[in-house]
Amino acid sequence: MTKENYKISKIQIGFYYFLMFLILIWFLVIQFTGINNHNARIQSSDITYRGTFTWIHSDGSKEQIDVPGHYNVPAKETMVITTTLPENYTQSSLAIRSSLQDIRFYIDGVLRTEYTTKDHRLTGKNSASCYVFCPTSAADAGKELRIELTTNTSNYSGVVNEIYSGDKSDIWEYIFESYGLETIIAFFILFAGIITILFSIALGIVYDRKFDMEYLGWCMTMGATWMLGESKLRQLIVPNPSALGTLCFVMIMLVPIPVLFYADLIQQGRYKKPYFYLGCAAFGNFLICLVLHLTGIADFIETLPCAHVILAVTFFLIFLTFCLDMRKKEYRKNKLVLIGLIIAMLAIAIESISTYFVVLISGLFIGVGMLILLFINIIRTIKNVHTIEMHRQKEELLKRKRQMEKISLQMMQTLSTTIEAKDEYTRGHSHRVAEYSALIAQEMGWNRSEIVNLRHAAHLHDIGKVGIPDIILNKPSRLTNEEYAVIKEHTVIGAEILKNVSIINHVTEVARSHHERYDGHGYPDGLKGEEIPIHARIVAVADSYDAMNSRRIYRNSLPKETIYEEIRKNRGTQFDPEIADIFLRLMDENRLTITDTYLEIDDEPALPGMEFEISNFISNVMNTMKSQEESENFDLLTGLPMRNTGQKMIAQLMQEHNGCLIFMDMDNLKKINDIYGHKAGDRALKALGALLSEHIGNSVGCRFGGDEFLLFVPDAGKNEISELMETLFSRFDSEKKKDFEIRVASISAGLCMCTKGDSFDECSSKADKALYYVKQNGKHNFFFYQQMDNTVFPVSSVAKDLSLVAKALRNSGNYSGALNLNYREFSKIYEYINQLGERHKYHCFLVMVTMETAPDSMMYIENIEQALEYMEEAIRHKIRRIDVCTRYSAMQYLIILFESDESQIPKVMDRIFIQYYKLYDKRDFIPKYEYLPVNEHSEETNPQNTSDHLNQDIHPV
Repeated sequence: MTKENYKISKIQIGFYYFLMFLILIWFLVIQFTGINNHNARIQSSDITYRGTFTWIHSDGSKEQIDVPGHYNVPAKETMVITTTLPENYTQSSLAIRSSLQDIRFYIDGVLRTEYTTKDHRLTGKNSASCYVFCPTSAADAGKELRIELTTNTSNYSGVVNEIYSGDKSDIWEYIFESYGLETIIAFFILFAGIITILFSIALGIVYDRKFDMEYLGWCMTMGATWMLGESKLRQLIVPNPSALGTLCFVMIMLVPIPVLFYADLIQQGRYKKPYFYLGCAAFGNFLICLVLHLTGIADFIETLPCAHVILAVTFFLIFLTFCLDMRKKEYRKNKLVLIGLIIAMLAIAIESISTYFVVLISGLFIGVGMLILLFINIIRTIKNVHTIEMHRQKEELLKRKRQMEKISLQMMQTLSTTIEAKDEYTRGHSHRVAEYSALIAQEMGWNRSEIVNLRHAAHLHDIGKVGIPDIILNKPSRLTNEEYAVIKEHTVIGAEILKNVSIINHVTEVARSHHERYDGHGYPDGLKGEEIPIHARIVAVADSYDAMNSRRIYRNSLPKETIYEEIRKNRGTQFDPEIADIFLRLMDENRLTITDTYLEIDDEPALPGMEFEISNFISNVMNTMKSQEESENFDLLTGLPMRNTGQKMIAQLMQEHNGCLIFMDMDNLKKINDIYGHKAGDRALKALGALLSEHIGNSVGCRFGGDEFLLFVPDAGKNEISELMETLFSRFDSEKKKDFEIRVASISAGLCMCTKGDSFDECSSKADKALYYVKQNGKHNFFFYQQMDNTVFPVSSVAKDLSLVAKALRNSGNYSGALNLNYREFSKIYEYINQLGERHKYHCFLVMVTMETAPDSMMYIENIEQALEYMEEAIRHKIRRIDVCTRYSAMQYLIILFESDESQIPKVMDRIFIQYYKLYDKRDFIPKYEYLPVNEHSEETNPQNTSDHLNQDIHPV
């Protein structure tokens, strides 16, 4: 278990909470049932003045009254009350609470204390409510006490509060014990409100949004200010209690605004307009009352009913909207808040109503309501923060997945582009196919998501080429049937690589089926019509168009008219007719315009499991590349390992076994290639490779290079090896008789018997010497190196006289038709003839034959190779044995003609071209020639061009 997941046992936690609960119960029981140790607590009776008070009316009449009490006195009229201090009076202070009143204490007719703020208050008509203390002593016993009370507000005119006598500290202690709890609650609410505001602002900065708890904090702060302003202890809290008293009224007038903000946020703006208008009314009332207060027309206490009405309307409107939400079943998310608001509104209503009936109002109800609402809102805010955090984490996860998908797709496309980069002629092919496919899909009415997915799939349609050897992919000449079969495997390889990739839908289908034909003659599965997935049918058209529209090593890009006609002719056979028609329309409207941004990825919603899938994708690609690397170590023609791989295998086997190392060579392979072409030579090599593969069993063989083979037969004696070689020679002689063109081929072999642990280099050198001995003594035989030690050689290493050597040279160099050389040998012969012509004045001419493409013809590599093959055959058979020819480039031949008469050259070339047209009946390649003398003294002569002659006189036969 990790440290992050560690948790304390639930039993331990439960026991701890149960213990704390028992301790709390014990404490409460002791407090309510135990002995009260607070013996010094001051009682109300200890400090309340119990004397008789007389009210002296303005007309001079007197009336005995009870104190405290509220009497009918007009505003601005001074109420005078008197009493006689007891004979035993010894207290040091008298105190009374002013309720917006000016107060004066007279003892024995002398002014002892006066409280008024008219000289230093900034605004308003009344002095702030506070406790007024009058100092006294025992000397004042029996004297008259006169108290004058004056106020400009009818609400508090005639109010006489409780009068206290005693020590000043005792009076304050009693006041604190009686009303201190409300003040403490007010301070707590003020602190909680400020913290709530700051915390909400901090949350808003972090999460970039407004939290409704901020406005609740303002409500709490304003409520706490009201409570402190109404506190009996306010003159101890601030140096200027008048300002605090005024602030109370301001809070009452402005508190609807944060309340409305709070409700509006909770209800998500559903009742924004009525809340806005009511908020404007509250603010307008504040401005009017402020003007009246500043001008002295009406004090805040006199205009307070308007603020109370607005506050009442605010509570009613909020209650009404919550009831509407309940009816619409919108209340479930805010059920707790509704309960808290109802409690808070009831508390504030009680507090507001009490202002008119109870003089000593403390704001306790507001405090309790606010605390309840705060507790409920804390729970709600925690839930909101949790929801926001969950949403944020989800967004982060989605963002990360989008980034991963983008990186994954870019990597796949980069890999596809990298594969194409191995051949400059196919660079950007996948990107263009993807864009053409997207244009087709858009024309078919697909939505954006489907088009993006098709584009991604098309980018990877040729990914299987990573498993095709480069030597085949980049081969400039015509592919053999075996090589073409290997090329076709790229569809299956691509599907295998992409089989676990699900972040791109249909990508496997596209990779596997984009070479299927609509008529069912495609590969690899021979699907027909709508059996072929629609995505693959679209890519097939786009793929074919780009192939024809791009330059290849064997041809230039085709004209647009030719491409158009090819697609039109093949609709319904190679291509889906509907898709082909759409593509032809795009061509007609010139809308096949794409960008060169190879790796642009659209931001789409992320798909699940991409990390696992891309890991699988990479793994499959690497495995395929490894398989390709291994396949490239084998010769496709013979099926045997190539030299490096074969040598390693043989050397390893020689370290573990005795046996025989055989160095084998095919005789006359060059002669076969020169006379019958390389295809005939390939058949001879393939036949020998098949024989070796069939008979070697547990042996190891490889193609050493060209016409040479290497074979190691483990744990075999000399006699077994001899029998094996005789079998191979016999079987090969039988095989070559089946093919006339390879009948001159034969096998020569040098053998070396090896002992376990012998050096490969040393043994292969001995086998090579044995093979050299066979070559010098007639070929078509095999010889053991160990026999050479017992053989007595003649003085001549060739062991034949000069006539035999001459005969061997003629037989070895025998050829039919013209002498056909490679370009390097041809250049040497050319220089030799040039020197010979200078000395003996021979007339020789250098002729260049060029195969030009007929206008508007389709150029396929198969047709090119066939035309060139027939031209080579026509040249070799229609010129004399003394003439020399070579292939100069992909589409040109060079000929050296030994002619004394320049006028004969057109006739020779006519024979060649007539023979060419007999062999090749198509008109897609037109042969032309030009010539010049070989001798150096004539090299400045301009070549003679005979194009017109050819076009006029030479016709297919």
